[in-house]
This record gives sequence, C-alpha cells and structure tokens, in this order.
Amino acid sequence: MNRATAVDPSASPFVPDELRRYARHFSLDGVGMEGQTTLSRARVLVVGAGGLGSPAALYLAAAGVGHITLVDPDRVELSNLQRQVLHGTPDVGRAKVVSAARRLRALNPEIVVEAREEALTSGNARGLVADHDVVVDGSDNFPTRYLVNDACVLEGRPWVYGAILRWEGQMSVFAAPGGPCYRCLFRDPPPPGMVPGCAEAGVLGVLPGVVGSLQALEAIRLILGEAPGPAAADGVTPSRSAEPSGAVGRLLVFDARALEFRWVHPRRDPACPVCGDDPKILDLVDYDWFCATGELRPAGSGPGAGEGIPELGPGELARRMESAAPPLLLDVREDWEWAAGNLEDLGATHLPLRKVAGQASDPGWLEKARQRGAVTVCESGRRSLDAAHLLLDAGVREVAHLAGGMAAWRAEPARATGEGS
Repeated sequence: MNRATAVDPSASPFVPDELRRYARHFSLDGVGMEGQTTLSRARVLVVGAGGLGSPAALYLAAAGVGHITLVDPDRVELSNLQRQVLHGTPDVGRAKVVSAARRLRALNPEIVVEAREEALTSGNARGLVADHDVVVDGSDNFPTRYLVNDACVLEGRPWVYGAILRWEGQMSVFAAPGGPCYRCLFRDPPPPGMVPGCAEAGVLGVLPGVVGSLQALEAIRLILGEAPGPAAADGVTPSRSAEPSGAVGRLLVFDARALEFRWVHPRRDPACPVCGDDPKILDLVDYDWFCATGELRPAGSGPGAGEGIPELGPGELARRMESAAPPLLLDVREDWEWAAGNLEDLGATHLPLRKVAGQASDPGWLEKARQRGAVTVCESGRRSLDAAHLLLDAGVREVAHLAGGMAAWRAEPARATGEGS
C-alpha cells in the first residue's frame, strides 16, 4: 500500500520538529503520514538492553515508535561496551535501562521511554506483554526466551526473536498469525551448559548490530501491517492460518564469517504444547526449572521454587566461607575469566558450567556436595543460577549463588581484597 503523502502541516498530528524529524518517512512509500502516525501510537516492549536490545531500541526510537519499554535487571560492565552500543564508558556500573533510556530520550525527545530495572518473570510477563503491541527479545538466556514466547502466545502478541553467538546470528518472528512459536521449533531446552554463552564462547562485536537492526525492521513492519500482526488496519485480527510474510514462518540464519544469509522454513506444530491445537501450557510456568530439567511445573512450586535459589551478597558469602563449616564454593566461569580474578583465596574451586553436570555424576564428589552444600559464582549471576539448578536437580539440597556475581563482589570495596590476582 502506498502511504506516501504530501504533508499539510495544518492537518498534521505532529509538531513542526517532528515534521522535520520524520520527513524521509513521510515521503516513503509504505509509511507516509498514516504509517508514521501508526508508529507514534505503537507500544514496543524491549526485553534486554544489551547487545541486541541496543541497536533495536535505537532504531525504534529514531523511527518514532511512541512508547518503548525497556526491561533489564543488569548493570553496565566494561566488557559490554565491545557490542552494546547504547552505553558508554561513563555508564559502567549504571543500570542498563537507566543508561539506555537516557540515550534514547536524547536521540528522540518526542517519544516515551519507560525504564524498568527488573527481570522479566512469570509474575510480571503477561501484564507487560499484554500492555504492548510487539515484543522485541534481546535476552541472552533460555529461561527468558521461553518465558517471552509463552507470554506472547497466551496474550496474543507477536515477538521478534534474535540470538547471537560467536560469528552467527538468528532472527525470526514468533507467535504471529500464520506462523509458529518458538516451542514449535525448540520443544525442549538444551541441557544446561550445552550451549555456551557469549562470555564463554565470545561474540563478534558488530554481529548484534546486524541482528538487532533486523529485529527493529521486523517490529516496524509488524506495526505498519507489512507482516501479519496482532491487528490489521481495520481492527480485525487475522486468523492464525494467514499466509506467513517476512520473518513470520521463516528463520534467518546469518553467518558473519562467510557473510551469508540463509532462510530456514519452520512450520507451526499442531502438537505444540503452547500454541498447538490442544495446548497443555495454559499459564506461565517455572522457566528456570524447565530449562534445568526439561520438566514443566507451575511457577512458585516444587523444590527451589518460591523464592528460587537463595542469593547471597558478597558480605554473607565471605561470612559463610570463614565459618567452621564452609560450603563448596564453585566458580563456573571460563578459564580466562578465572585467570583474570577469582576467589581462590576464599576457598573457591574452578568448575566451568559446561562441566558441572559431569562432576555432579561423580558419586564421591556429589556426596561431599550434599554434606557441605554449595555456592556457585559466575560473572553476573546468570550462569551461577544455571549451575545451582543443576546441583539441585542432582540432589544437593543446600545450594545458593552469589547475587550479581564477581561484578558485585568487585563493586564492594571491603570484599575486593579477597579476590585473587
């Protein structure tokens, strides 16, 4: 549809600065005044203000998406700046959503940017998703990815998927009319530690710029109706049998080393447990448990649920390790991270996440862990949580992890002297 129109300032809903700001959109076939108005009324939820969320949010803000909500519990670290272009060196230690919101408001003061310094959880996901038109997922872990998917399916909102690792990126649209959801492709999560994260395997700094920009493009296409979305221009919701378009029903795989794009064509699975013809998942579940065990259970039930794996601050960890009966302290980071600084002086043992499951299958080691209990440590607290779930599943009942990881430990000066060289 040709939406390009001559702009009559007297009839425009935009102020003069906006008329100049969006001038290239007004003259663009497929956007025009009507499309820009649609963008200005749209609400997009961006999960994660990191590598993928950075370019996606920047381009959505520049395009004039009227309301952008950022959800991320993390703080900016120096190692983020190689790829997370929303943030700068002065932002290190600052909440990512605060840093990101400041940058987006400076880029486009005409839009609303909502910063939520919290994790997306089974308790808040459905409400957040329902309050937005499109979700862009920039998360970097499987529990959040499955949570986003299920919440979007249950609330009838499309989400734009992105993933990056080493030299490869992926992008698709899930839970949109006519297309599959994430569970149609990946019914079960990989075993914890099987797929390394960016901290372990590395990632090319420019790669999230490519994938995140494509995510922003697909979000804009969904909003403008260029791909099947939650509602058509006439307010009628297309049926799920609508013909796929764009990245709906197609998974883009980008190989940065070879500079090659290829498409995979997944289909909606009628037996899918969340979007199938007879769905079994009717509400959100415990996603940390699901990704650690492959089992579904309601959120807030079973061992390790409720408050989840206990979190220790740096001070409490130091006190426990100085007690008469200290727990096993397991650093699940990679070799280079351990070498850069560790808690060996406090009694830490290096056990990378990919080796935790194998170590837990050793009867002698497992018995020692059961008797002493264990505390897991990583850089930011995410891998340590995965490791803690693995130990819990193996039968170690007294398990905790260091909240905020080594980043939190280094941020507390009184504890910094306990870190190895």
